[in-house]
Amino acid sequence: MSQPDWLAARFEESRPHLRTVAYRMLGSLSEADDVVQEAWLRLSRSDPSGVENLRGWLTTVVSRVCLDHLRARKARSEEPMGPHVPDPLVDQEGGPEHELQLADSVGLALLVVLETLAPAERLAFVLHDLFAVPFDDIAAIVGRTPTAARQLASRARRRVQSAPRPDADLARQRKVVDAFLAASRDGNFEALLAVLDPDVVLRSDLGGVPGAAARVVRGAAAVAKGAMLGSREGKTIRPATVNGGAGVVVTARGRVVTVVGFTIVGGKIVELNVLADPARLRSLALDGPHE
Repeated sequence: MSQPDWLAARFEESRPHLRTVAYRMLGSLSEADDVVQEAWLRLSRSDPSGVENLRGWLTTVVSRVCLDHLRARKARSEEPMGPHVPDPLVDQEGGPEHELQLADSVGLALLVVLETLAPAERLAFVLHDLFAVPFDDIAAIVGRTPTAARQLASRARRRVQSAPRPDADLARQRKVVDAFLAASRDGNFEALLAVLDPDVVLRSDLGGVPGAAARVVRGAAAVAKGAMLGSREGKTIRPATVNGGAGVVVTARGRVVTVVGFTIVGGKIVELNVLADPARLRSLALDGPHE
């Protein structure tokens, strides 16, 4: 095997890991793919003969590129159109899990909290707490001392503790979601309240649709009212696994129009993250013969 072929084969072995790192850093599948491609370009232009740990070297490259992306986001001056829901990882078939949906899958609720962190904090937390990268290595990426890198991760960890911890039993999660959908379909306000946490938050990313309703709804009564008013005429709702938890995919005329990820704690829905941005949904390539 020639060196280019050998290098390409080793890179492909690391691709799922690198894409997982980039996704958790950025919350965007398309950006994660771009970052991984950039890592390959940098590797193909480098002399890897002196690299003892190729996977570690690639992880560092991906982390540096992700940090640049996060800092560029932070530097943008424009006001956001509304809440940003990270790209969901969707398994509609109930078969083998998505390549990124690992046993320790990061839910949408946690990714939403990660979006609030400073770039260096997010990098330090993701690399250390989710991938066990030593602080000495993280320090070199963020340009800080190991002690400062440890402090970055510690600050991030305190913020992340505010993220709800979903119930572990996916089957029980599904029963709660099914009850929510049935109550919504029947217009049963009391049944909706029974499955919603009093402080439930519904976050909708509509992609800046003109004239759209409020994109963040808080409280069980408000969420229940909205669920009863939502029209489902001509739409099909199918169960899905979204970032390792219970969710649904809504289609209309063969096109995916909405993905909803539910966060369920103690048998109650505490968060609903709704992606209804047409452009982003198209980029996820979820459309297919599901109807």
